[in-house]
Amino acid sequence: SDLIIQKIDNFFSQDEDKNLEYVTLIDLSNFDASLIKNMSSLFSGCSSLKSINFGNINTSSVIDMSNMFYRCSSLELEQLSTFDTSKVINMANMFNGCRSITILNLSNFITSSVINMNSLFRNCNQVITIDISNFDTSKVTNMLSMFNKCNKLKEIKGLNNFNTKNVISMMSMFQECNSLEYLDLSNFDTSNVTNMSSMFCKCYNL
Repeated sequence: SDLIIQKIDNFFSQDEDKNLEYVTLIDLSNFDASLIKNMSSLFSGCSSLKSINFGNINTSSVIDMSNMFYRCSSLELEQLSTFDTSKVINMANMFNGCRSITILNLSNFITSSVINMNSLFRNCNQVITIDISNFDTSKVTNMLSMFNKCNKLKEIKGLNNFNTKNVISMMSMFQECNSLEYLDLSNFDTSNVTNMSSMFCKCYNL
C-alpha cells in the first residue's frame, strides 16, 4: 500500500538529532504535500538556510504553519506565491526571527481561517515593507507581539483593512517598531480586547 504522510512538523528543524547547521538550500519543488496537515516548525532553527525552492507545492490541506520559519535568520524570502493558506488556523511565530528578510509580500495569503497570529513577524528586524493587503483577520483572537521588534519596518500594507472584532490580545503588537512613522488603525474594533499592554512601546517615531 502507498505511504501517506500527513504530518512533517519539525522535519528540517535544527535539533540535537540532526546535522542541518550548514544547510543553505532546500529543494521541495517535487515534493507532494497535498495531504500534509501539519507544517509546524518545519524549518525551525535552520539558521544557515538562505533559500527554499517550493516550486508549485500544494499546501491546501495544511492547518498548522506555526513556527514554520522560526529563527531562519539567513533566509532570503520575499514571497510565498504558491502557498495555499485557506485552511490554516495557526500562524503563530511563522516568520519570527527571520532577520534577513527586507520585503515580504503575502498579499496572496488567504487567512480567513486563522485564529492565532501571535508573533507572526516578530524579530524580523530587517524588514522594511510587509504587504498583507488581503489578510482576512475576522477570526483572529491573538495578535500579541505580531510586529514586535520589527525595528526597520516603515510600511504595513493592508493594516487599515484589518477586522479585529474577535481579537482579545494586542499586547506588544507594535513594540519597538521604532521606524514606523504612521499607522492607520481607523478600522480597528477593540471592543473585545482585554490586553493592550506595551502595544506601542518604544515606537519613538509615531
